[in-house]
Amino acid sequence: MIEKLREKARKLPLQPGVYIMLDKSGGVIYVGKAKLLRNRVSSYFVGEHNAKTEAMISKIADFNVIIAGSEFEALVLENSLIKHHMPRYNILLKDDKGYPFIRVDLSEEYPTFSIVSKPGKDGAKYFGPYGGRSMTKNAIDAVKKALKLPTCSRKFPRDIGKERPCLNYHMGTCMGYCLEDVDKSDYQKAVHTAMLIFEGRTHGLLSELQKEMAEDAENLRFELAAEKRDRIKAIKALTEKQRVVAGSAADTDAVGFYRGTAKSCFVVLHYIGGDLLDKDFELIETPMEEDGEALSGILRQYYERRGVYPKNIFLPAELPDAGELEQMFSESSGKRVYIMCPQRGEKRRLVDAACVNAREETERATTKEEKTLKTLQWLMENLGLAGMPERIEAFDISNTGSEAMVASMTVFQHGRPKKKDYRKFKIKTLTEQDDFHSMKEVVYRRLMRYKEGDEKFAPLPDLMLIDGGAVHASMAVEASQEAGVPVSIFGMVKDDRHRTRALITPEGMEIGIVGNPAVFAFVGSIQEETHRFAIEYHRSLRSKNSYKSRLESIPGVGEKRKNALLKRFGSMKAIAGAEMDELLQVVPRDAAGAVYDYFHSKKKPKVGEE
Repeated sequence: MIEKLREKARKLPLQPGVYIMLDKSGGVIYVGKAKLLRNRVSSYFVGEHNAKTEAMISKIADFNVIIAGSEFEALVLENSLIKHHMPRYNILLKDDKGYPFIRVDLSEEYPTFSIVSKPGKDGAKYFGPYGGRSMTKNAIDAVKKALKLPTCSRKFPRDIGKERPCLNYHMGTCMGYCLEDVDKSDYQKAVHTAMLIFEGRTHGLLSELQKEMAEDAENLRFELAAEKRDRIKAIKALTEKQRVVAGSAADTDAVGFYRGTAKSCFVVLHYIGGDLLDKDFELIETPMEEDGEALSGILRQYYERRGVYPKNIFLPAELPDAGELEQMFSESSGKRVYIMCPQRGEKRRLVDAACVNAREETERATTKEEKTLKTLQWLMENLGLAGMPERIEAFDISNTGSEAMVASMTVFQHGRPKKKDYRKFKIKTLTEQDDFHSMKEVVYRRLMRYKEGDEKFAPLPDLMLIDGGAVHASMAVEASQEAGVPVSIFGMVKDDRHRTRALITPEGMEIGIVGNPAVFAFVGSIQEETHRFAIEYHRSLRSKNSYKSRLESIPGVGEKRKNALLKRFGSMKAIAGAEMDELLQVVPRDAAGAVYDYFHSKKKPKVGEE
């Protein structure tokens, strides 16, 4: 099938257009655009690809193409086809995220603010879009409260003078526009001020209010001055703390993108005049496209859904179709839109801030299970394993010369340590230090225990990691071959800081892991845990041997009695603190007395000593 598709792709023209990947049922699974159809489509059927692309390719039964008159026409056509077919392997933003607007009709005598789903062509003024209806309602309520606009259900001018003012008036949160002696122009001024706040244009407003406040104070109109002071304070609180302004008035959007192990995220920070107004973000499944291609698809969906475009869009990566995208956005917004990828300076700082936000949102949303799954998937793909390495066993050797030569075996199931399956080994076939043959002995014994039906050594690992380089790994492979039990085996190579920097095949080919932080941390934790377990076992044996050598120096205590004492009391400290009758329960009187005297006899002072 791949050869058939490859041959069909070779016959495509070197022209721009759109390609449509189909599965065996004829369903559309991916839509893409190309400057040169032949080159782009052929690339899917040669060479290696990432896991998600390989999964998509494995489901391709056929493909269609549509030749376009230009790259811009291909971009527009691709966008339309993606919206129509919603292909499984394309980046698809959630379609349930609404962006409501605030509406105010200035032709009314007493304009009011309301929430609508999208702007209309009715002459009204619209502000937004906002991140959600709740956020929009909070914005309206906060502005009304700050400017003492009505929040009740009364209609003006219909209800003026009909009833007494409500509680809001008596609490000082409303100017009482339902009273007959309140000037209508005050209401209209408050509405105009609210509009400036929704647009994010408060600098001029605050300057004007501060000037008026100073004039009132100079002319001894202290109540008016105090009122303007309170209004200035309220407006500052709105713009600095509550951030009620939406991104609609933004002149600049800084876009951030972070490619996570399981999820990815793009963030848009909206700015006006250098001030941050709002943040918008969306989590997506990690795309198979490169960052530039992925961003192009995301941006098209994001801005088309919002229907609002800034003057400048700053990106963290170059787009392959930046010119065409600029043209599309400019035509949609009716004004010139600039798309750029700044490399330095203040513009780049804005992009970096957006990328930091994207990373934090991704890490917060990605569960440990998802991270582990992606890590294991990376190991499967890059180590050429037959399946996911759900059970990983790791081995390390520890000794001090030829003393207490031991090995450890740790087990990681689904990415987590499974301590009840850990195993310890004493080196039995060697009398001198030899880490290479020690590793071979331990791996052979482990595999033979499985082959002989020992349930403590079942099941076999999907991946065996050996602490050491290619020689250590090759010795483990020899053990596997001699035992007749095939296992995937790789060595763990350390850097000069004793961190595992790569995995290595028995033949000496390294697979770097430093470039993947999740894999680097995971393999490093396996190496550290295996080393820790080996060192602890080695130290315990050395300590026990030290106890035994001390006991052996006591008259009447041989190998049998020495082991009996250690078994009964568990430690040298306990033996040293035992009473005579306790020792007699384990060894005969002569031996018990010798042990007791060894630990309790005091050195007699020499002549002249105190």
